[in-house]
Amino acid sequence: MIIQPYGSGRELVLQELMNAMVPIEGGAIALRDYVTTDKWLSSDYTLSSPGNNKKAITWTETIEPFHVMKVPVTQQLYRAVMHGEEAEPEVNGLPMTDVSWVDAVAFCNALSRMVGKTECYTIANESENTIYHKEANGFRLLTDAEWQYACKAGTAGYRYAAIDQIAWYQDNANGAAHPVGQQTPNPWGLFDMIGNVWEWCWDLYDKERYGNYRVFRGGSWAEVANNCGATTRRKSMPDFKIDDLGFRIARSAL
Repeated sequence: MIIQPYGSGRELVLQELMNAMVPIEGGAIALRDYVTTDKWLSSDYTLSSPGNNKKAITWTETIEPFHVMKVPVTQQLYRAVMHGEEAEPEVNGLPMTDVSWVDAVAFCNALSRMVGKTECYTIANESENTIYHKEANGFRLLTDAEWQYACKAGTAGYRYAAIDQIAWYQDNANGAAHPVGQQTPNPWGLFDMIGNVWEWCWDLYDKERYGNYRVFRGGSWAEVANNCGATTRRKSMPDFKIDDLGFRIARSAL
């Protein structure tokens, strides 16, 4: 997939988005995670659990039809929307990183406004109180379940193909993120779902145990192979930023 540079105008952004959004049919997805049964040592989640006793939890979610971007949000798109500027040539096609969950939802609202769509989020100072409006027609983050459903694309395994064909990870990335869309896509035409950069999702990980921590998915260029797959879930504070964490956008099929 060739990613063209973005201009600063609304028309260029809109045209590129329309070319990059893939319709996804509805269905169902089974999810699994492991939770510790030990109590935290502090009430603000700043210390590790005192033990390693874990249990598996499983659940199934129904997925409504939606549209998802073929690739993670790039630096060009992010800068065009948030700053009205073009990216420097050397970053063309690179995924946006060092971006927090808070930044990602703000981008979704800004992009929605730019192209005349209804904002999906009412953003609160306390991030866990940010409201997602399901009836809105604007851009948003994928939910945790939508992300796994889109990543697996009807396949049954941990990855939809051999890792060196589909992902940039520790063994082949040479210590950095790569331009999006260079590896083989999954069966639904989505690139970089596994590896290259982790992707923020909408969901709180577990409010009772972890407070306002949010989910991110998929592995990255810095991870070993075992950490790059369709069912890998991680969590962090919504203002957390790092150089292998980005995001992908979606729209509900209204």
